[in-house]
Amino acid sequence: MSKLGTKQKPAVIRVKTQERANELMRICNENGWQVIIGVESYKDEDISDFKKLMGVADENFKTVTNAEKVGRNAPCPCGSGKKYKKCCGNSF
Repeated sequence: MSKLGTKQKPAVIRVKTQERANELMRICNENGWQVIIGVESYKDEDISDFKKLMGVADENFKTVTNAEKVGRNAPCPCGSGKKYKKCCGNSF
């Protein structure tokens, strides 16, 4: 799989004005990123690929973290007061 911002996988950006397109193109050129920028004044701006290249977290993007494993004899995290193996850990 190609990396975002390369010739094989250019970032796709949609903006409303030519001035905004020029601004983003300048930043991309400075960083050596390959992009396709479309100017469409009647559509919402979409710079999600640009944000990914810049390393800015998207508000819709959530990092998945692994929860700590619950031991068989530990109290159940559901709050029942039972041991995990007798409550939510019961796979039978």
